[in-house]
Amino acid sequence: MSAFGTYLIGFVIFVIGLAIAAYLAGAPTMWIAVGVIILIGIGIISATSRTKPRDPQQPPSGPPPPQY
Repeated sequence: MSAFGTYLIGFVIFVIGLAIAAYLAGAPTMWIAVGVIILIGIGIISATSRTKPRDPQQPPSGPPPPQY
């Protein structure tokens, strides 16, 4: 499994735990749903930025240095 998938699965489990805790604490269902949607969006953004492959270094362009 890719790092992106692993990160996202862990984040979804975390969000489900928070939603259950909010429900047990008596938070209104509408606010729980809003919080879940926002947290899932943050999780996708975080997973994308953390698992994005780094760009390879490009050699400098232009004429080669003179050889003496």
